[in-house]
Amino acid sequence: MKADGARGFAALDADLVRVLEDLIDALIRLNVLRITDLPLEAQTKLFERKHFRDGMQNRALQLFAPDDPDAA
Repeated sequence: MKADGARGFAALDADLVRVLEDLIDALIRLNVLRITDLPLEAQTKLFERKHFRDGMQNRALQLFAPDDPDAA
């Protein structure tokens, strides 16, 4: 039972991280915050996650692409 609770809490943490990322992006778009206002370590982590998420989205869009490149 504790493992289920820990997994649930970890999922909530992951969801909260996504919310915080989106909030930071919104504040930057609205010119309320500049990325350079954040510590260098935070900037690096945000850029790494953004690049990772962008890569995952690009791969997700190709889920239904044909396996055989000559098939199209």
